[in-house]
Amino acid sequence: MPKPVVLITDNINPKAKDILAESCEVIFEPKLSHEELLAKIATVDGLMIRSASTVSADVLARAQRLRIVGRAGVGTDNVDVTTATKQGVIVINSPEGNTVAASEHTIGMLMALVRHIPQGDASLKSGQWIRNKLVGVEVYGKTLGVVGLGKIGRRVAKACLAMGMKVNVFDPFLSKAMAEELGVQVVSIDDIIEKSDFITIHAPKTKDTQNLFNRDTFARCKPGVRIVNCARGGIINEADLAEAIRTGQVAGAALDVFEQEPPDMNGPLFQLGDHAYKLVLTPHLGASTEEAQVNVALDVAQQIKDFFAHGFAKSAVNIPLLRQELLDPIKHYMPMAEVLGNFIRQRAQGAAQAIEITAKGDLGKHAIEPLSLAVLKGLLSTAKEGVNYVNAPSIAEESGIQVKTATTKNAGNYLNLLEVKMVTEDRTYTVAGTLISDEIFRIVDMDGYQMALKATPHVLITPHHDRPGMIAQVATVLGATGINISALQVARSGPEAGGESIMVFNLDNAPSEALLSQIRQLEGIYDSLAISL
Repeated sequence: MPKPVVLITDNINPKAKDILAESCEVIFEPKLSHEELLAKIATVDGLMIRSASTVSADVLARAQRLRIVGRAGVGTDNVDVTTATKQGVIVINSPEGNTVAASEHTIGMLMALVRHIPQGDASLKSGQWIRNKLVGVEVYGKTLGVVGLGKIGRRVAKACLAMGMKVNVFDPFLSKAMAEELGVQVVSIDDIIEKSDFITIHAPKTKDTQNLFNRDTFARCKPGVRIVNCARGGIINEADLAEAIRTGQVAGAALDVFEQEPPDMNGPLFQLGDHAYKLVLTPHLGASTEEAQVNVALDVAQQIKDFFAHGFAKSAVNIPLLRQELLDPIKHYMPMAEVLGNFIRQRAQGAAQAIEITAKGDLGKHAIEPLSLAVLKGLLSTAKEGVNYVNAPSIAEESGIQVKTATTKNAGNYLNLLEVKMVTEDRTYTVAGTLISDEIFRIVDMDGYQMALKATPHVLITPHHDRPGMIAQVATVLGATGINISALQVARSGPEAGGESIMVFNLDNAPSEALLSQIRQLEGIYDSLAISL
């Protein structure tokens, strides 16, 4: 059989070519324009890129033979993953290749910030001796707040613990046992904001973290707080940060990432005048070490080689590492399993300690490993980037989440049922779903409340006292803000009226936090929770 043809573009370490050349025909074009990529893509089986090349829909439309795209780095923003998936093209990356580089850069940025190292260097080279104007602070004995404790955050936390800092961590997937093992304290995001001397961000940019640090957040911080962000731009509002630096509420910041890259040189961060010395800025250098560039190149090259040899890759972004004989009998249940994981994580409060997945009825006749992966992917994707069917188990393990699976013939009133339980430090949450036809399912149980809920993008849950007029109250508030109700489920905790009940709305638009707060103030309403599916 002919060797698969792999095209390498961008400035990728040549050692990647050596690995692929052992079993593939390699075309190395480090400075390929988009037009040239369009011309060549039809004749290759694999593509390896960094950030300079964009694998857009027009590229994929011409890629008749393409089977795998490898991004030598963490993100896949320059790959149209949705279109690739539809075409059966596997997309891989190297999620761990820059861990050391990014964590070391974070520590470097922290020390540069507190000791004014860049400013001292620049002033001395310009012939000035201004040591009295560049008095720093020590980190020893101070409190560090870490937002997100993945691999990079853990290395940073360990280094700061070694420097004598007290380390508090906010991570929705970190258990108390894992935190104790690491020597850190699990706290709320409010505690991070209000009690930290220093804050370092190691979280993905999601709907929950975008603009997390803004004018209101800075106002709640300890006066003189210092912030480091080597994670993702957009988590910090740059205009609000500049203003907080001017007022002195924020004593300084070190940023390696920006809302727009390259940043606008006329933007607020570059107009601080006499306060400019309080900022340390670098041009997204977190992964820019010789070792990291080599590591990600070798990792992705080896994965592409393994894929053509064995049909799998360990860091697949869009296609699970699953044996076909396991997947085929239960493949129609996979979307439901992922939604159930996503639903229960958004429904629950507190760090997950254990996940219990039980397949019942006809579904219990099959191996459910693929469904377990789907549940974990849905659960973990609510707060972490790059979660897929391959890395979900390892992320769960690193977060201290125990995963248990079981099967039973008894499904009650259903032919098939998939039940997911999530155990936190405070309580156990339950959600269950049933498949009614190929990939069409309903959520039929939530913490003992029976329903037939269709999974839609905007779901509103309102526990309440069971009495007349409760639906009308909530519907009136929703209607006043122009939000349409597409469906409504009401369930009682028991057969008699007057106890606890729950309303679950399918909405056409997402309710704002202000609207949720307004609903919580209604008489007889215990809470209101928005879930996005």
